[in-house]
Order: sequence, then C-alpha cells, then structure tokens
Amino acid sequence: MELSELHDGIATALSRLKDELAQLRMGGLSNTQTIESLRVQLGKESKEILKLGDLAQVIPKGKRMLTILAGEEDHIKPITSAILSSDMSLTPQQDPHNPLQLNITIPPPTKESRDRITQSAKVAMEKAVNAIRDSRSLVHKRLQDMQKKKIARPDDVRKARDQMDKVTEKGQKEAKALFETSKNALQSA
Repeated sequence: MELSELHDGIATALSRLKDELAQLRMGGLSNTQTIESLRVQLGKESKEILKLGDLAQVIPKGKRMLTILAGEEDHIKPITSAILSSDMSLTPQQDPHNPLQLNITIPPPTKESRDRITQSAKVAMEKAVNAIRDSRSLVHKRLQDMQKKKIARPDDVRKARDQMDKVTEKGQKEAKALFETSKNALQSA
C-alpha cells in the first residue's frame, strides 16, 4: 500500500507551519511584509487605496528600526497617516536630511504582544495538525474503498492503516514540537 499521498500532505502542512512560525518569530512588526501590506489612501478626495509596498520601500535597519523610502514626496503624509492609524503602535519620524524617508523605531515586545504572537503560533499549529488529520482521512477513505471493492486483502489494509497511524502520529508530534520550539523562542525574545 502506497502512503505517498499522506507523506505529501504532512510535508505540505509542516512546511506551511514552518513558514508561518518563521514570520511570527520575526516579531510581526520587524517583518516588512506586515507594514508593506498596510492600505494607504492617497488623498481625502481620492478613493484610490494602494498598499504601502506599492508606494514605498520598507527597509529593515537592525532589530528595532525600519526605514521607509517613498517614491514621491506627496506620498509621505498618507503613508504616515496609514501607519499611525494602524493597530501597530508605531510612530514614523520624517528624516531631517531626506524628505522622502521615514524612520520608525520598533518598541521592544511587551508581554501582551508576546502572548498574542504565541496564540497566533498555536492557531497555526492547530491548522497544521488539522491538515495532517485531513490527509490521513483521505488515505483512510481510499483504504476502506479498496477493502470494500476487494482490491486489497484485509491484512494488507490493516498493515497500511497501522503504518498510516504511525506516520500521522509522527507528523502531529513534529508539528507540536515545532510549535513548542517556536513558543520558547518567542517567550524569551
């Protein structure tokens, strides 16, 4: 019995979990994608709303500093407004030497922000465990169909189920271990 479908599903779920945990571990705020995805309204009369990443470059400068380089001086005020109105608690400062540059100091993580990130990591882990369970479910249904249609012998199906359960359990343990490692890293940050 071939369990490659289950292995692929587990590998995909774990890969997705690793990516999500890596983004969370970056602190969320120091992750430029979070800021680049902010919506910026270019003017009060203008209905045009663009992502900040389309109007400016977001450049990390060390662990606690970001620089935003706007393409045009007209975009500085709307970008500043978008950052201030977001729920990120950031205050951009215009650079005295470059009118197209905003500097943002990222505050150190608070207990609340660590807890929020840890909760997001837990949700990501649960999503991965559910994806692994769904992969197992698909393979289990296929095995049942094979047994009903008498394509496979009952002993072979039983062996495949045992193997499937071991692989699934291993995948779920790995997802939980990734979460625990990430949780410890987040709490000590």
